[in-house]
Amino acid sequence: MNTTNNKSLLDVDQLSEVDIQNIMNEADKLSNDNIESTKKYNSGKSVLTLFYENSTRTRTSFELAAKKLGADVINISLGSSSVKKGESLLNTVKTLEAMQFDLIIVRHSDAGAPYFISRNIDIPVINAGDGLHAHPTQTLLDVYTIQKKLGTLKNKKISIIGDILHSRVARSNILGFSKLGANVYINSPKTLSLFKNKFFEGENSLVNFVDDIDHAIENADVIMPLRIQLERQEQGNIPSLREYSKYWGINEEKIKIAKNNVMIMHPGPVNEGVEISSSLVHGDKSQINLQVKHGLFIRMAIIKTILSEANK
Repeated sequence: MNTTNNKSLLDVDQLSEVDIQNIMNEADKLSNDNIESTKKYNSGKSVLTLFYENSTRTRTSFELAAKKLGADVINISLGSSSVKKGESLLNTVKTLEAMQFDLIIVRHSDAGAPYFISRNIDIPVINAGDGLHAHPTQTLLDVYTIQKKLGTLKNKKISIIGDILHSRVARSNILGFSKLGANVYINSPKTLSLFKNKFFEGENSLVNFVDDIDHAIENADVIMPLRIQLERQEQGNIPSLREYSKYWGINEEKIKIAKNNVMIMHPGPVNEGVEISSSLVHGDKSQINLQVKHGLFIRMAIIKTILSEANK
Protein backbone atom coordinates (compact mmCIF):
# COMPACT_ATOMS: atom_id res chain seq x y z
CA MET A 1 0.00 0.00 0.00
CA ASN A 2 1.44 3.33 -1.06
CA THR A 3 0.81 5.14 2.20
CA THR A 4 2.62 7.72 4.26
CA ASN A 5 5.91 7.03 6.01
CA ASN A 6 4.28 5.26 8.94
CA LYS A 7 1.88 3.23 6.74
CA SER A 8 -1.18 5.35 7.49
CA LEU A 9 -4.35 5.49 5.37
CA LEU A 10 -5.49 9.10 5.25
CA ASP A 11 -7.35 9.37 1.93
CA VAL A 12 -7.79 7.48 -1.32
CA ASP A 13 -5.60 9.88 -3.31
CA GLN A 14 -2.53 8.21 -1.77
CA LEU A 15 -3.55 4.81 -3.16
CA SER A 16 -2.74 3.51 -6.63
CA GLU A 17 -5.16 1.37 -8.61
CA VAL A 18 -3.02 -1.63 -7.66
CA ASP A 19 -3.21 -0.69 -3.97
CA ILE A 20 -7.00 -0.49 -4.17
CA GLN A 21 -7.30 -3.82 -5.96
CA ASN A 22 -5.00 -5.46 -3.42
CA ILE A 23 -7.35 -4.32 -0.65
CA MET A 24 -10.33 -5.70 -2.60
CA ASN A 25 -8.55 -9.04 -3.04
CA GLU A 26 -7.67 -9.19 0.66
CA ALA A 27 -11.29 -8.46 1.57
CA ASP A 28 -12.38 -11.36 -0.64
CA LYS A 29 -9.98 -13.71 1.14
CA LEU A 30 -11.07 -12.57 4.59
CA SER A 31 -14.76 -12.92 3.72
CA ASN A 32 -14.13 -16.60 3.00
CA ASP A 33 -11.98 -17.31 6.08
CA ASN A 34 -13.49 -18.75 9.23
CA ILE A 35 -13.25 -16.80 12.48
CA GLU A 36 -10.59 -19.10 13.93
CA SER A 37 -8.33 -18.35 10.97
CA THR A 38 -8.81 -14.59 10.94
CA LYS A 39 -8.16 -14.26 14.68
CA LYS A 40 -4.57 -15.39 14.12
CA TYR A 41 -3.66 -12.54 11.78
CA ASN A 42 -3.33 -9.71 14.31
CA SER A 43 -3.36 -11.58 17.61
CA GLY A 44 -1.52 -9.62 20.27
CA LYS A 45 -1.86 -6.29 18.45
CA SER A 46 -3.48 -3.31 20.17
CA VAL A 47 -5.82 -1.01 18.24
CA LEU A 48 -7.18 2.30 19.51
CA THR A 49 -10.33 3.95 18.18
CA LEU A 50 -10.10 7.68 18.92
CA PHE A 51 -13.41 9.30 17.98
CA TYR A 52 -13.92 13.03 18.49
CA GLU A 53 -17.28 12.68 16.70
CA ASN A 54 -20.09 10.28 17.49
CA SER A 55 -20.47 7.46 14.99
CA THR A 56 -22.07 4.23 16.10
CA ARG A 57 -21.94 2.48 12.72
CA THR A 58 -18.39 3.32 11.63
CA ARG A 59 -16.92 2.80 15.07
CA THR A 60 -18.68 -0.54 15.52
CA SER A 61 -17.52 -1.68 12.09
CA PHE A 62 -13.89 -0.84 12.86
CA GLU A 63 -14.05 -2.39 16.32
CA LEU A 64 -15.58 -5.62 15.04
CA ALA A 65 -13.07 -5.74 12.17
CA ALA A 66 -10.11 -5.45 14.54
CA LYS A 67 -11.54 -8.01 16.96
CA LYS A 68 -12.20 -10.51 14.17
CA LEU A 69 -8.50 -10.22 13.33
CA GLY A 70 -7.61 -11.06 16.92
CA ALA A 71 -6.52 -7.57 18.00
CA ASP A 72 -7.27 -5.99 21.37
CA VAL A 73 -9.40 -2.86 20.94
CA ILE A 74 -9.54 0.17 23.23
CA ASN A 75 -12.09 2.96 22.69
CA ILE A 76 -11.69 6.63 23.57
CA SER A 77 -14.52 9.04 22.79
CA LEU A 78 -14.93 12.81 22.99
CA GLY A 79 -16.57 12.56 26.39
CA SER A 80 -13.67 10.64 27.88
CA SER A 81 -11.16 11.82 30.48
CA SER A 82 -8.46 14.20 29.26
CA VAL A 83 -10.15 14.81 25.92
CA LYS A 84 -13.16 16.30 27.69
CA LYS A 85 -10.90 18.29 30.01
CA GLY A 86 -9.40 20.21 27.11
CA GLU A 87 -6.07 18.47 26.59
CA SER A 88 -4.59 19.41 23.22
CA LEU A 89 -4.73 16.93 20.37
CA LEU A 90 -0.94 16.80 20.25
CA ASN A 91 -0.62 16.02 23.95
CA THR A 92 -3.33 13.39 23.72
CA VAL A 93 -1.75 11.50 20.83
CA LYS A 94 1.75 11.78 22.29
CA THR A 95 0.44 10.17 25.47
CA LEU A 96 -1.21 7.43 23.45
CA GLU A 97 1.99 6.88 21.49
CA ALA A 98 3.82 6.30 24.76
CA MET A 99 1.33 3.52 25.52
CA GLN A 100 2.62 1.71 22.41
CA PHE A 101 -0.56 1.10 20.47
CA ASP A 102 0.02 -0.61 17.14
CA LEU A 103 -2.67 1.31 15.25
CA ILE A 104 -4.88 4.36 15.84
CA ILE A 105 -8.21 4.80 14.06
CA VAL A 106 -9.33 8.41 14.32
CA ARG A 107 -12.46 10.40 13.50
CA HIS A 108 -12.32 14.15 14.03
CA SER A 109 -14.52 17.14 13.24
CA ASP A 110 -11.52 19.13 11.95
CA ALA A 111 -10.35 18.49 8.40
CA GLY A 112 -6.72 17.41 8.42
CA ALA A 113 -6.63 16.16 12.02
CA PRO A 114 -5.58 12.61 11.03
CA TYR A 115 -2.76 14.08 8.93
CA PHE A 116 -1.59 16.12 11.91
CA ILE A 117 -1.65 13.02 14.11
CA SER A 118 0.19 10.94 11.53
CA ARG A 119 2.96 13.53 11.21
CA ASN A 120 3.52 13.69 14.94
CA ILE A 121 3.56 10.05 16.03
CA ASP A 122 5.28 6.92 14.83
CA ILE A 123 2.12 4.79 14.78
CA PRO A 124 -0.03 4.03 11.72
CA VAL A 125 -3.25 6.05 11.52
CA ILE A 126 -6.49 5.24 9.70
CA ASN A 127 -8.73 8.18 8.89
CA ALA A 128 -12.30 7.24 9.84
CA GLY A 129 -13.57 10.65 8.70
CA ASP A 130 -12.17 14.15 9.16
CA GLY A 131 -14.45 17.16 9.00
CA LEU A 132 -15.71 17.83 5.49
CA HIS A 133 -12.53 16.44 3.97
CA ALA A 134 -12.31 12.67 3.56
CA HIS A 135 -13.68 9.24 4.42
CA PRO A 136 -11.39 6.76 2.62
CA THR A 137 -12.72 3.52 4.08
CA GLN A 138 -16.25 4.43 2.98
CA THR A 139 -14.96 4.90 -0.56
CA LEU A 140 -13.16 1.57 -0.51
CA LEU A 141 -16.23 -0.30 0.72
CA ASP A 142 -18.32 1.44 -1.93
CA VAL A 143 -15.81 0.43 -4.62
CA TYR A 144 -15.93 -3.14 -3.33
CA THR A 145 -19.73 -3.18 -3.41
CA ILE A 146 -19.82 -1.90 -6.99
CA GLN A 147 -17.13 -4.30 -8.17
CA LYS A 148 -18.92 -7.28 -6.65
CA LYS A 149 -22.04 -6.42 -8.68
CA LEU A 150 -20.69 -4.88 -11.90
CA GLY A 151 -17.18 -6.35 -12.06
CA THR A 152 -15.51 -3.00 -12.66
CA LEU A 153 -16.01 0.74 -12.27
CA LYS A 154 -14.38 1.55 -15.60
CA ASN A 155 -16.78 3.38 -17.93
CA LYS A 156 -19.65 2.96 -15.47
CA LYS A 157 -21.89 5.95 -14.82
CA ILE A 158 -22.02 6.69 -11.10
CA SER A 159 -24.25 9.56 -9.99
CA ILE A 160 -23.84 11.25 -6.62
CA ILE A 161 -26.79 13.46 -5.71
CA GLY A 162 -27.43 15.88 -2.86
CA ASP A 163 -25.40 17.83 -0.33
CA ILE A 164 -21.95 17.63 -1.93
CA LEU A 165 -20.67 20.69 -0.07
CA HIS A 166 -20.84 19.14 3.39
CA SER A 167 -20.00 15.54 2.42
CA ARG A 168 -16.58 14.02 3.07
CA VAL A 169 -17.95 10.83 1.50
CA ALA A 170 -18.60 12.68 -1.76
CA ARG A 171 -15.08 14.11 -1.84
CA SER A 172 -13.38 10.76 -1.33
CA ASN A 173 -15.78 8.95 -3.66
CA ILE A 174 -15.22 11.45 -6.46
CA LEU A 175 -11.47 10.87 -6.17
CA GLY A 176 -11.71 7.10 -5.84
CA PHE A 177 -14.37 6.40 -8.46
CA SER A 178 -12.74 8.57 -11.13
CA LYS A 179 -9.32 7.07 -10.38
CA LEU A 180 -10.79 3.68 -11.29
CA GLY A 181 -12.21 4.98 -14.57
CA ALA A 182 -15.84 5.64 -13.65
CA ASN A 183 -17.77 8.52 -15.18
CA VAL A 184 -18.91 10.40 -12.10
CA TYR A 185 -21.94 12.68 -12.32
CA ILE A 186 -22.64 15.23 -9.60
CA ASN A 187 -26.00 16.92 -9.06
CA SER A 188 -26.96 19.11 -6.12
CA PRO A 189 -28.73 22.33 -5.15
CA LYS A 190 -26.62 25.35 -6.08
CA THR A 191 -26.27 26.22 -2.39
CA LEU A 192 -24.85 22.77 -1.61
CA SER A 193 -22.51 22.33 -4.56
CA LEU A 194 -18.79 22.63 -5.24
CA PHE A 195 -16.75 24.16 -8.02
CA LYS A 196 -15.40 21.61 -10.44
CA ASN A 197 -11.84 22.87 -10.23
CA LYS A 198 -11.77 21.98 -6.56
CA PHE A 199 -11.17 18.42 -7.79
CA PHE A 200 -10.32 18.12 -11.45
CA GLU A 201 -9.35 20.34 -14.32
CA GLY A 202 -8.79 19.64 -18.01
CA GLU A 203 -10.60 18.11 -20.93
CA ASN A 204 -10.13 14.52 -19.81
CA SER A 205 -11.85 14.86 -16.45
CA LEU A 206 -14.21 11.99 -15.65
CA VAL A 207 -16.20 14.18 -13.25
CA ASN A 208 -19.31 15.89 -14.59
CA PHE A 209 -21.16 18.55 -12.62
CA VAL A 210 -24.70 18.77 -14.03
CA ASP A 211 -27.63 21.04 -13.15
CA ASP A 212 -30.39 18.69 -14.33
CA ILE A 213 -31.03 15.70 -12.05
CA ASP A 214 -32.44 13.73 -15.00
CA HIS A 215 -29.10 14.17 -16.75
CA ALA A 216 -27.42 12.59 -13.73
CA ILE A 217 -29.89 9.71 -13.41
CA GLU A 218 -30.36 8.81 -17.08
CA ASN A 219 -28.66 5.47 -17.88
CA ALA A 220 -26.88 5.48 -14.53
CA ASP A 221 -25.30 2.25 -13.32
CA VAL A 222 -25.13 3.51 -9.73
CA ILE A 223 -27.12 6.22 -7.96
CA MET A 224 -25.93 7.44 -4.59
CA PRO A 225 -28.05 10.06 -2.81
CA LEU A 226 -26.35 11.72 0.14
CA ARG A 227 -27.82 12.33 3.55
CA ILE A 228 -29.21 15.83 3.89
CA GLN A 229 -28.58 17.17 7.36
CA LEU A 230 -31.79 18.54 8.81
CA GLU A 231 -30.10 21.74 9.97
CA ARG A 232 -29.51 22.78 6.33
CA GLN A 233 -33.10 24.07 6.24
CA GLU A 234 -32.49 26.27 9.29
CA GLN A 235 -29.28 27.59 7.71
CA GLY A 236 -31.12 28.59 4.56
CA ASN A 237 -29.31 26.14 2.25
CA ILE A 238 -32.64 24.66 1.17
CA PRO A 239 -36.19 26.12 1.29
CA SER A 240 -37.62 23.10 3.12
CA LEU A 241 -37.12 19.36 3.43
CA ARG A 242 -40.31 18.91 1.43
CA GLU A 243 -38.94 21.02 -1.42
CA TYR A 244 -35.61 19.21 -1.25
CA SER A 245 -37.32 15.84 -1.46
CA LYS A 246 -39.43 16.99 -4.40
CA TYR A 247 -36.47 18.07 -6.54
CA TRP A 248 -33.52 16.02 -5.27
CA GLY A 249 -35.12 13.08 -3.48
CA ILE A 250 -34.61 9.76 -5.28
CA ASN A 251 -37.73 7.65 -5.75
CA GLU A 252 -39.17 4.93 -7.99
CA GLU A 253 -40.48 7.44 -10.52
CA LYS A 254 -37.20 9.34 -10.90
CA ILE A 255 -35.06 6.23 -11.46
CA LYS A 256 -37.17 4.91 -14.36
CA ILE A 257 -34.68 6.53 -16.77
CA ALA A 258 -31.71 4.82 -15.10
CA LYS A 259 -30.53 1.38 -16.17
CA ASN A 260 -32.91 -1.42 -15.23
CA ASN A 261 -30.35 -3.00 -12.91
CA VAL A 262 -29.24 0.30 -11.37
CA MET A 263 -27.57 -0.01 -7.97
CA ILE A 264 -29.02 2.24 -5.26
CA MET A 265 -26.40 3.09 -2.65
CA HIS A 266 -26.23 5.40 0.36
CA PRO A 267 -23.39 6.08 2.83
CA GLY A 268 -25.84 6.25 5.75
CA PRO A 269 -27.47 7.12 7.97
CA VAL A 270 -30.55 7.46 5.77
CA ASN A 271 -33.34 10.02 6.06
CA GLU A 272 -36.08 7.90 4.52
CA GLY A 273 -38.60 9.95 2.61
CA VAL A 274 -36.24 12.91 2.26
CA GLU A 275 -33.20 12.15 0.07
CA ILE A 276 -34.50 8.68 -0.81
CA SER A 277 -37.86 6.93 -0.65
CA SER A 278 -38.46 4.07 1.78
CA SER A 279 -39.40 1.81 -1.12
CA LEU A 280 -35.93 2.24 -2.66
CA VAL A 281 -34.12 1.82 0.66
CA HIS A 282 -35.79 -1.56 1.18
CA GLY A 283 -36.23 -2.54 -2.47
CA ASP A 284 -34.35 -5.08 -4.57
CA LYS A 285 -32.10 -2.43 -6.15
CA SER A 286 -30.82 -1.29 -2.75
CA GLN A 287 -27.22 -2.14 -1.86
CA ILE A 288 -27.31 -0.32 1.49
CA ASN A 289 -27.14 -3.38 3.74
CA LEU A 290 -24.49 -4.90 1.48
CA GLN A 291 -22.41 -1.74 1.90
CA VAL A 292 -22.48 -2.28 5.66
CA LYS A 293 -21.57 -5.96 5.29
CA HIS A 294 -18.75 -5.21 2.86
CA GLY A 295 -17.49 -2.44 5.13
CA LEU A 296 -16.53 -5.03 7.72
CA PHE A 297 -14.39 -7.04 5.29
CA ILE A 298 -12.81 -3.93 3.75
CA ARG A 299 -11.85 -2.57 7.16
CA MET A 300 -10.47 -5.96 8.15
CA ALA A 301 -8.39 -5.93 4.96
CA ILE A 302 -7.08 -2.42 5.64
CA ILE A 303 -6.19 -3.14 9.27
CA LYS A 304 -4.48 -6.42 8.36
CA THR A 305 -2.53 -4.79 5.51
CA ILE A 306 -1.35 -1.82 7.57
CA LEU A 307 -0.31 -3.90 10.57
CA SER A 308 1.51 -6.34 8.29
CA GLU A 309 3.42 -3.53 6.60
CA ALA A 310 4.21 -1.91 9.95
CA ASN A 311 6.03 -5.10 10.94
CA LYS A 312 8.34 -4.98 7.91
